[in-house]
Amino acid sequence: TLGGIVEVIALGVPVGLGSHVSWDRKLDGRLAQALMSIPAVKGVELGLGFEAARRKGSEVHDEIMPGFARATNRAGGTEGGMTTGEPLVLRVAMKPISTLMSPLKTVDLKTGGPAQAQSERSDVTAVPAMGVIAEAMLAIVLTDALLEKFGGDALSELKRNVDGYLAQVRVRTNPIPPLRVSERGSGGEA
Repeated sequence: TLGGIVEVIALGVPVGLGSHVSWDRKLDGRLAQALMSIPAVKGVELGLGFEAARRKGSEVHDEIMPGFARATNRAGGTEGGMTTGEPLVLRVAMKPISTLMSPLKTVDLKTGGPAQAQSERSDVTAVPAMGVIAEAMLAIVLTDALLEKFGGDALSELKRNVDGYLAQVRVRTNPIPPLRVSERGSGGEA
């Protein structure tokens, strides 16, 4: 069986969703929790993710340009628990399915002695299905954060509140290209 990594990206996310104050309202933490709750998921990265630990600060932090846009998106669209207006870029790692055609050794629950696991027909991988679920989890967390910040009892009211906020802060939310493999320094799993 095989595991794998999927990349999920959200474009056009308004700046300022989440919180830099409360640990339980930090958007990156909420996203990680939601994605880690998917069965068989063993890791979540935002932006450079684990690659950031191997680099110097000058190669990790995004420079802020006039108009508050970022020259790069190494942070993956959040800073300090809040969205930056840049694309949210997350990678989700899934372990291989547990059911194997060549079963591993196990223990008989009745006797406590050694046993052989059952060989059952199963899929080779669930990574494509997990990608769909990861997109849904991302959408749920972003919708919750959007409603938390902008409120409203109807979609038209929510849209009015978001539009007014964006006009007030004058922040561009036009997407820039997401991270490229060469920026991450990874082996090309994107």
